Amino acid sequence: MASVRNLKKDINYLAGEIVTEAYVRKILFSGVDEEAFKKVVTDTLLFRSSLLKKINHPAEAKDPQKVKKYFQEVRKEMYQKFSELANVVSELK
Repeated sequence: MASVRNLKKDINYLAGEIVTEAYVRKILFSGVDEEAFKKVVTDTLLFRSSLLKKINHPAEAKDPQKVKKYFQEVRKEMYQKFSELANVVSELK
């Protein structure tokens, strides 16, 4: 399993890329809905914060097998949600 440090770096990287892409689309396409733009950026940053809180306070911190499973679930949730947010950003026009 990757370290917690690398997981945090992945979360920050993906969140940054999604927010950057949203801003680029807003600049390139003048007709981008302002509310949709704000919502996707806000959702991305809130999700990033919630993942970091989960990582900093794992459940069952004393059982290594449960901790490993917990972090695998966090990583899976991260990929699913960031994928959904990336799809929403790609639809901004």
